[in-house]
Amino acid sequence: QVQVVESGGGLVQARGSLRLSCAASIRTFSTTNMGWFRRAPGKEREFVAAISWSGDSTYYSPIVKGRFTISRDNTKKMVYLQMNSLKPEDTADYYCAAELDGSSWTTDETEYDYWGQGTQVTVSS
Repeated sequence: QVQVVESGGGLVQARGSLRLSCAASIRTFSTTNMGWFRRAPGKEREFVAAISWSGDSTYYSPIVKGRFTISRDNTKKMVYLQMNSLKPEDTADYYCAAELDGSSWTTDETEYDYWGQGTQVTVSS
């Protein structure tokens, strides 16, 4: 059974950092594209970052580009989201997602096959 589990959320002050982790129990993880999304209070879920199955290609929302870094370790079946220079508007539930069939990353949440339950990030001003 596939499981995607996020961790690492919490409360942090503005300009601080957090590192989110995502453990994916997917047999074919090394060929699975992964993404991070978030949903802020009262808003729709939005794309944050994605990484190709090989880790060679990444893509970021313009909102987080230059502040967040997505990475993966295929030997551990883990994906990470390093978040620096956090802002209060980054406050949201962050979700990790797995996309099994594409050749590379995608920003389209409908393309993702498995989702975690989310981890909450709160950035205080």
